[in-house]
Amino acid sequence: MTPVLVFDIETIPDAAGLRVAWGLQGDDASVVQAALARRREQTQGSDFLPLHLHRIAVISMLMRDDDGLRVRSLGVDADVSAQPHDEARTVQAFYKVIERYAPNLVSWNGSGFDLQVLNYRAMIHGVQAPRFWDQGEDDRDFRYNNYIGRYHARHTDLMDLLAMYNGRANAPLDQLTRLCGFPGKLGMDGSQVWSAWQAGRRSEVRDYCETDVANTWLLWCRFQLLRGVMDRDRYDQEVAFSRKTLGELPGQHWREFIEAWPA
Repeated sequence: MTPVLVFDIETIPDAAGLRVAWGLQGDDASVVQAALARRREQTQGSDFLPLHLHRIAVISMLMRDDDGLRVRSLGVDADVSAQPHDEARTVQAFYKVIERYAPNLVSWNGSGFDLQVLNYRAMIHGVQAPRFWDQGEDDRDFRYNNYIGRYHARHTDLMDLLAMYNGRANAPLDQLTRLCGFPGKLGMDGSQVWSAWQAGRRSEVRDYCETDVANTWLLWCRFQLLRGVMDRDRYDQEVAFSRKTLGELPGQHWREFIEAWPA
C-alpha cells in the first residue's frame, strides 16, 4: 500500500523574527506580548500572527503503511529537558520523511496553515525539500499528482475537501471527530500552546499534537468508507487495529485518548 502520512504542527510566536521584521526589542516574552498587542489593534481583536512569524514547536506524524501504524513527533524528544529546540533540524527531518517514503499526506487545514508555515520556515532555514516541490521535473508521476496541486491526491487537506473548498463551511476538528464517535481534542487547544511552551510544558504540547493526528487519521478512515475505498468490514478492521495500536503506545495521553473513545 502507498504509505499515508497524517501530520500536524504546533507553533509559537517567532520572537527573533519579530525583532527583525517588526523592529521589536526586549526578551522573548516582552517581544511576543508587544506583537500580540499590536496584532489585536491591527485586526480589531485577533492576536493571530501572520504565518511567516510562526515558529514550529512540534511536528507530529502518524504513518500507516504495510509495516503497521506508528506515531512520531519531531521537535520535542522524550527527554525534553535535555534537548534544545532546533527548528531547522525539525523542519528538515519532516521533509526527509517525504523524500524517503513519498507518502500520501493527510492533514486538517494543512493547506490553510501547516504547509504554509512549513514552507516559510524551510525558506528561512535553508532547508531542502526536492521531492515535496517536484511537479514532474524529476519524476513524471508527479506532473499531474503532486504535493503542490490543491486538488491532487498526494496531499489531502481533509477539512478543505469536506467543505468543498468553501471556507465558510469548514468544520472544527474537535467537533467533527466527536460527532463521528471519536475522542476529539484532549488537554489543550492551539491558543494555549504558547503559554504551555513558556512554562516548560513542552511534552504536553507534543502529546496534544499527537492526539490531533490520531483524530485526523480516524476521520480519514471514515472518509475512505464514505467514498468507497473501504467497505464496512475493511473500515471496521482498520478502526479496531488503530484503536489497539494507539492503546499500546506509551504515554498517559494515549490512555486518556482510548478512555475518551466510546466503545
